[in-house]
Amino acid sequence: MFASDVPPARRDEILEKIARKTVDLRLAAVAIVMLEANKPLSFVGSQLMVFFQPVITAIFPFTQYEEIAALLEDRSNVERLIQTIERLEDEKRHGQKQDNENPGN
Repeated sequence: MFASDVPPARRDEILEKIARKTVDLRLAAVAIVMLEANKPLSFVGSQLMVFFQPVITAIFPFTQYEEIAALLEDRSNVERLIQTIERLEDEKRHGQKQDNENPGN
């Protein structure tokens, strides 16, 4: 499977899901640093995912594994993921800020 095999709507759904889980676990800063640092190696990383796929999918029921591996081989998708994480982190931060400003509401 190649990144071009994943439809744009599906790509956005997967990246949004990964980003949301990252923000929910409060790992946004770490994830952004790691993704930025490893962006030049994204293709190699995706190939490692393909290599370890039989072992990982045997242990964990991970149905989207192939799609994620395909998406991460393309640096533009890594950049989309970073931007989505940043957007969700900003939304979460602004939501908490508004909650702190209006505690009685």
